[in-house]
Amino acid sequence: MSAIDLTLRGQAAAVASGEADAGELLDASLARIEERNPTVNAVVETFPERSREMLEAAPEGPLHGVPVVIKDEWPLPWRAQRFGMAEMLDEAEPGESGPYRALRDAGAVIVGVGNMHEAGASSTGNASVYGAARNPWNPERCPGGSSSGPAAAVGARLAAGAVGADGIGSIRFPAAYCGLTGLKPTFGRSAMGGHHMADVTTMIVSGPLCADAADCRLLGSALLGEGLAAGDPSGLRIGVLGGDVVADDVAPEVREACEEAIAALAEASGGEVRRVALPDLDASALAAVLIANGEGLGGFDPQRLNRMSPELTPLYRGFAKYRMLMPAAAMAKAARVRTAMRRRLAALFEDVDVLAWPTVPAVAPPLEAPLVDLPSGTISADEANVRGAGLANLTGIPGISVPVGLSGDGMPIGLQLLAAWGRDELLLDAAEALEGANGRRWVESVPPLAAEQTEA
Repeated sequence: MSAIDLTLRGQAAAVASGEADAGELLDASLARIEERNPTVNAVVETFPERSREMLEAAPEGPLHGVPVVIKDEWPLPWRAQRFGMAEMLDEAEPGESGPYRALRDAGAVIVGVGNMHEAGASSTGNASVYGAARNPWNPERCPGGSSSGPAAAVGARLAAGAVGADGIGSIRFPAAYCGLTGLKPTFGRSAMGGHHMADVTTMIVSGPLCADAADCRLLGSALLGEGLAAGDPSGLRIGVLGGDVVADDVAPEVREACEEAIAALAEASGGEVRRVALPDLDASALAAVLIANGEGLGGFDPQRLNRMSPELTPLYRGFAKYRMLMPAAAMAKAARVRTAMRRRLAALFEDVDVLAWPTVPAVAPPLEAPLVDLPSGTISADEANVRGAGLANLTGIPGISVPVGLSGDGMPIGLQLLAAWGRDELLLDAAEALEGANGRRWVESVPPLAAEQTEA
């Protein structure tokens, strides 16, 4: 097997032992991007000379010589972030962002910038100034957003790891759609410097997108600046909802795969599944949307909004202006919901270790019409997805999406696990236990694009 097809930790180990040459690994990643990226549009820019300069200066860190993709949400010393937009509404300049420094200090090499949904404003990834990123399992389907490019890049095996950002599910959605493991760390724990919202957000975090939990542990440790130590998830108490839209209004094959995975995790850990209630979960999704959009208003004014580039999508231009009309009373109520949900979760996590439900209620929809069919009817993917994702961002707790199956039409299915504040390591432990329970079947599955070309 070529080093480019190894796991992230496999690449790091091969370079460290001398079995693989870091320069050749970088060249292989650049060649893979040139070969496969036209199909998935995951990487919007490469800079071979800058990447080679990073490699030459790379310290002997845990990711020494390993190529990584970074989302178009942070500046690099040689490139300003663009947020997938034709025009940034805030100032954007090149610089040493927190994720860049974290990767550099770990010895990693940034091989390219990942595409993202315009302004991070959707869970689908179907709109960007660079053109939509595409799902490596089926290029006519959504890759998830807003970290669409990082997920599609790892799914297509352009790189073994990527850095995404999660404001309302934006790591977990594409992880589920692309069959990856994606960790949303506890708020404030991962590198965020240089992000244009870093000083005001109470929602957004950086995090890893990789094939499996062990790779997420390695890349996540770099982003957090501390080792995410492995532990023993024995006796795991798994909380599941009943009678709630997040658990019940789910496509049948997604529900079945997630239920089987939860049962397997309980058996593998010697734990148990407990029915729990979490009132007002639907309100938490709305509160998360209100707060996330309210926090982004600081740099807006009517004159600036009226001068927006016509190259921005009409949907985003209309939405940006609508945000100026949000009533203060709604923001105050959203803050009250946040307080209530934090208290409820604190009490709930005394009785369970993790909460589990589908990351998204249906598999990736078509790029041209991102609608999903659920028991309640056909609705937009954005409306459906936020219901199960907003809670983690609203309250700051960590969450992870783990692949647990494929649909009848060959699209990945993801299970989300949530844990108490600061228990990121437990989520990784639980994810690894689940991988063991299913014989690593799903984390080692690759899309046809990667499988056919690797075998060839």
